[in-house]
Amino acid sequence: MYAQAIAQCVEAVRTMETYLDKAERFASARKFEVAVLLSTRLAPDMGTLLYQIQSACDYLKGGAAWLSGQQPPRHEDNEQTLEEARARIRKTIEFVESVATQRYDDAATQVVKVSWVPGKLTGENYLLQIVIPNVYFHVAMAYAILRTNGVDVGKMDFIGPVNAFDL
Repeated sequence: MYAQAIAQCVEAVRTMETYLDKAERFASARKFEVAVLLSTRLAPDMGTLLYQIQSACDYLKGGAAWLSGQQPPRHEDNEQTLEEARARIRKTIEFVESVATQRYDDAATQVVKVSWVPGKLTGENYLLQIVIPNVYFHVAMAYAILRTNGVDVGKMDFIGPVNAFDL
C-alpha cells in the first residue's frame, strides 16, 4: 500500500511539469517573462507558484524517505527559474523512484515527527493525514494559480496520463 500511495503522489507531482510547459507557452505567446507566473499567488497570504512546486516536492520526498526508514534529501528552496523548478520536480521524482518497494515493508510501524504537529505519528497516519493531502493540495494550488491567470490547464492535466488498455 505505501509504495503504491507514494507512486500515485509521484504522478501528481509529475503533472506539474505539464503545467510548467503550458505556462511557458502561455507566457511566450503573450510576450511576457514566465517568471511572472512563478511569483504569482492566489491570495496575499498564500505561497507563490514556485512555493507550491517546492512544497509538493518536499511532502513527496519526505513521505518516501520517512516511510522507508530514511532521512529525506535536503533541497535548498533556492529555485527561481522555470528550469530550476523543473529540475526540482525531476530530482524529487528521481529520489522517490530510487526507493525500493521493499523499503516500505515497515512503513506502518515507522514513527514520524512533523515539526508543526504536536506529538508523533504512525507511518499510516503520516501517509494518510500529512503526505497525501499535502501533495494534492500543493499540486492543486499550482494548477489553480495557473488557471486563474489564463493558462490553458484542464482537468486532464491535473489527472495526468491514464494507463488504459483495450479489452
